[in-house]
Amino acid sequence: MTSFSSAQAADYSGWLMYHSVGVFPGQEQAVTDALARFTADWYAPDDRRWNVGLGARNALLSNWATLIGADAAQVFGAQNVTDVVARIIDGLDDKVLRGRTVLIAADCFPSLHFLLSGIAQQRGFTLKTVPVRAGEAYVRDGDFIAAWDGQVALALITWVSSLTSKRVELAAMAAHAQTTGSLVAVDITQGAGILPFDLRETPFDFVCGSTLKWLCGAPGTGLGYVAPDLLDDAMRPGVRGWFSQADPFNWNLNTFSYAPDARRFDTGTPSLLPFVASKPGFDWLLAQPSGKLREHNLALCHQLIEIADSLGYALLSPRDDASRGGSVMLQTPAHLDPQEVVGRLGAQHILLDSRDRTLRLSPGASTTVAGIDRLAAWLPR
Repeated sequence: MTSFSSAQAADYSGWLMYHSVGVFPGQEQAVTDALARFTADWYAPDDRRWNVGLGARNALLSNWATLIGADAAQVFGAQNVTDVVARIIDGLDDKVLRGRTVLIAADCFPSLHFLLSGIAQQRGFTLKTVPVRAGEAYVRDGDFIAAWDGQVALALITWVSSLTSKRVELAAMAAHAQTTGSLVAVDITQGAGILPFDLRETPFDFVCGSTLKWLCGAPGTGLGYVAPDLLDDAMRPGVRGWFSQADPFNWNLNTFSYAPDARRFDTGTPSLLPFVASKPGFDWLLAQPSGKLREHNLALCHQLIEIADSLGYALLSPRDDASRGGSVMLQTPAHLDPQEVVGRLGAQHILLDSRDRTLRLSPGASTTVAGIDRLAAWLPR
């Protein structure tokens, strides 16, 4: 099995946190160098700073477009995933949403549910949350589709759950959307960078993500996509600024017009540093041989599942590789305190976290077999 972690094995062999923060070999130096170059350019005694800073931001957005099979004109940057979805909702006309339903699963990223429930009354839609069946850990695809009728204006699909690593069958969702005429947004945050995703094969109206997690980037970099047929005057975000224009340097107060592409979802002066700090991880990821990271991840996930079975931990993630993302989630036995388990393992340089009684383990590029063996030795029965 290929190991991607020779440069960092001593520190990151037990890193199981790719569902939260991703690492790659040489990351600290690569990010340090990128920020040093930005600092030198930004504080140079000339006028190049904005061109350099915006160029770095646009380069990362181009990487995002490449990863998801989109054109650079169809993507935009934001602060985080919630911000991306908020901008998309803001751009939808009231007549699209008012009196209709927005559909979401109960095992979504909670921040997105908080957003939608908070604006439902204001925008005039009903938020419909598909529940997890009693005694189960995640929403079934069939239950989501059964709740998805012609009344649904927008379906927000969580591709991979952050609590169970349950993976939605996107082709089935896209096919069902064709029968209802609904708009579809997909949150690919927990799958981007470890699972293949291509809009040219399975098109959706909106996509949101982040450079954190498998993309090994920094916080503060949300990533969005809008289908080209929606980039017209039908989507006119209410929150807008000078960077929402085709020419940001048009300062005539009476001649504002939206950019013809996804830049219309920009607002005021854009953030630059998170994009600069996230670019090295994205570059490293795109340079890896196709499928190798997933092969490495799957082998370690299989090892984790064997350990869980041998020690009596209930598996919350699907066993089937095709139905699971890059993580393995376990239920902490009743006699153990999840935080004590996390702390005990952390002392042995085995890094994972918990949400309530769920232990989240996500092996990636820098995780090694030796790190997983160390987990097996220290994880309480």
